[in-house]
Amino acid sequence: MHTTRSRPKLVVSPDGHGVVSHAGSRLLADLADATTLTSTFSEALGQLRPRGTGHDPGRVAVDLAVTIADGGEAIRDLAVLRDQPDVFGPVASTPTAWRVLSAIKPAVLDSLRAARARAREVAWQQAHDTGPGIPATHAAGRELPGLVLDIDATLVTCHSEKEQAAATYKRGFGYHPLLCFLDNTGEALAGILRPGNAGANTAADHITVLDHDLAQIPDAHRHGTPVLVRADSAGGARAFLTHIRALRQHGIQTCFSVGHAVTDQVRTAIRALPERVWHPALEQDGSPRAGAEVAELTGLVDLTGHPDGTRVIVRRERPHPGAQLSLFDQDEGMRHQVFLTDTPVAGGGSIQHLEARHRAHARVEDHIRCGKNTGLGRFPSRHFTINQAWLELSLTAIDLLTWTRTLLLDGELAAAEPKKLRYRILHAAARITRGARRLRLRIAATWPWRHQLTTAFNRLLALPRPAD
Repeated sequence: MHTTRSRPKLVVSPDGHGVVSHAGSRLLADLADATTLTSTFSEALGQLRPRGTGHDPGRVAVDLAVTIADGGEAIRDLAVLRDQPDVFGPVASTPTAWRVLSAIKPAVLDSLRAARARAREVAWQQAHDTGPGIPATHAAGRELPGLVLDIDATLVTCHSEKEQAAATYKRGFGYHPLLCFLDNTGEALAGILRPGNAGANTAADHITVLDHDLAQIPDAHRHGTPVLVRADSAGGARAFLTHIRALRQHGIQTCFSVGHAVTDQVRTAIRALPERVWHPALEQDGSPRAGAEVAELTGLVDLTGHPDGTRVIVRRERPHPGAQLSLFDQDEGMRHQVFLTDTPVAGGGSIQHLEARHRAHARVEDHIRCGKNTGLGRFPSRHFTINQAWLELSLTAIDLLTWTRTLLLDGELAAAEPKKLRYRILHAAARITRGARRLRLRIAATWPWRHQLTTAFNRLLALPRPAD
């Protein structure tokens, strides 16, 4: 029998010159410069460089964020950038990066957050100058006005002893960070690192994260723009809802849509509802949702202690195979989910629209899943303060990927998840050539996404820069 060779025979050697990998990640580094992220980080971390020598801590932090966005999972993954100085310039050693992270104490962390906010303002202005600006988010086939903040917690497993790692409610071990994403763009606005046994419904933590979220939004959008805060039932604490309402006194037009537990009182109210008050639920495209109905329970449930105008809305739906049902759901033959909102009846839309709007909170699960592939799924140190700094740089990495999609890409890539961006754009190989006093990065002529990559670099060069 004769064998058929389908690939040409290769001789492999480690002696190539002028060849670089991950060439597309230079987009992220240059975008950090164009949005002033590098300069604002340098200013925020300038106190960590008292003698003005060695690597700029702000540049080190940006290089770490680029590495995380590129798919790096450990500080030593900086070697991908460091070993290609023709593309990425001088990059700090792993020990230097460790020292920078360990020096980011809580006060410095606040400065880093403020620097992210200033860079975000520039990025949003660039989006406005070069396109339609920050896009609207949608639910039930309609645009939602203003900005939508989705707050949710997640569990991150730790496989070694780390400070403040603890047993989780799912019988694991690790951390329980609380995060917030902007549904309009997918930006990671804020997050706090918490022990694994931190309460899911701790009002103080939700208030802290929301305050960090709002500080990230540029003034022009924070004031005068409707801001919807969504969360699951863990965000239903009355103290948190009261805080959201109180923000209106500071000129922030906030409202909420949060999950609510199906208590005995809620069950009694559901059983008391006549069939005529149930209305067909809607899909996210506005079409009827088969087997699902919604109704309002306001007035049938005691909401003492909640902000005035709080409404209760319930959805019942035929359970899908394998759904976990309570005894009440089993008796009724339907799965029930309840949420609270302070969106008024007048001008707020039908209860079907409000229910579909709340159900769209599930998109945060996709953001968290992608975030766990962008630094949030693995913390590198046994020291809690270093892991806090790593979380902040992971949020920065997510922002860089989001700004890349918004400002530099279009078509399918403008909505691509990080894995697809890395495969098609960031990890592209290229060749470095020199001539006419220029350094050229030559993308392979056979690379399927070479035109999208070169177009992105051209758009980057054309981005308006803020005045010094």
